[in-house]
Amino acid sequence: MNPPAPKNPTHSAEKIALAINPTASFGRRGLAGDEAAASLRAGGCDVVVLEAGSYDDLRTLVDEAITAGISALVVVGGDGMVHLGVNALAGKDVPLGIVPAGTGNDVARLLGLPLTDTKAACDRLLASMPSGGRKIDAGRVTAGGRSSYFAGVLSAGFDAAVNERANSWRWPKGKSRYNLAMLRELGSFRRIEYTVTADGGQWRQPALLISVANGQSIGGGMRITPNALPDDGWLDLFIVKPLSRLNFLAVFPKVFAGKHLGHPAVEIRRVRKVRLEAEGVVVAYADGERVGRLPVEVEVVPGGLRVLA
Repeated sequence: MNPPAPKNPTHSAEKIALAINPTASFGRRGLAGDEAAASLRAGGCDVVVLEAGSYDDLRTLVDEAITAGISALVVVGGDGMVHLGVNALAGKDVPLGIVPAGTGNDVARLLGLPLTDTKAACDRLLASMPSGGRKIDAGRVTAGGRSSYFAGVLSAGFDAAVNERANSWRWPKGKSRYNLAMLRELGSFRRIEYTVTADGGQWRQPALLISVANGQSIGGGMRITPNALPDDGWLDLFIVKPLSRLNFLAVFPKVFAGKHLGHPAVEIRRVRKVRLEAEGVVVAYADGERVGRLPVEVEVVPGGLRVLA
């Protein structure tokens, strides 16, 4: 059966590769991939749906589609899918579109995209297609001799340890898993002795966590760097100095509203390049995806990514 003709065939020449998260159930939004394909086709696009049983296989399909030639890559899912898209497109002129359907959606939140309405998200990216979207900065991280890119935040410390613990659990699903993992991790977590090298300076930094942010939030809306801009050519170095558990729990709720900035344990400075080292085993995550153990080097790539937003 042939699909219905598009209502507004304004993008009939546009070929879009639509990559759908191979592992997520999308919760109540289980049809997000199908809905996105239908909306983009109704907008006049030639849509090629990319699905695979694993991220590695999907990444291969995405790379093949880009090589064959597409007008845009659209990912359906959360920050993990955005991470896949960012690494496929960083440094290229092909734009990335995002249809949020994950738990965190922090990069989509950064770009002001509709988070719970698939059609509205598709309408937003379709409206951006004629102009080619906008350019934002990307972060480039090198760890263990391998480089990759991120659009939002790289974290190394308490929040990354929470991610590590949460990812090892099959249950519960959604944000509650992250919150429970945080409480479990808080019971055993200790301060980390970092060595930070940033823009030519170096210092020892005891801290609970350090993040390098191109975006504003982690963990589904925790606004750790609320004043960060994704297109200013800078990264925000976010440091939480050692606190007691009680003081940490008192500060933590303020992060969701971005009201933690005046706390004496919180420091933010703008950098272009930073190297993080630490005693012991400390793992870094970028856009919620595991990067590897410290040391890591992170630098801003101004205008390194084109997005439909």
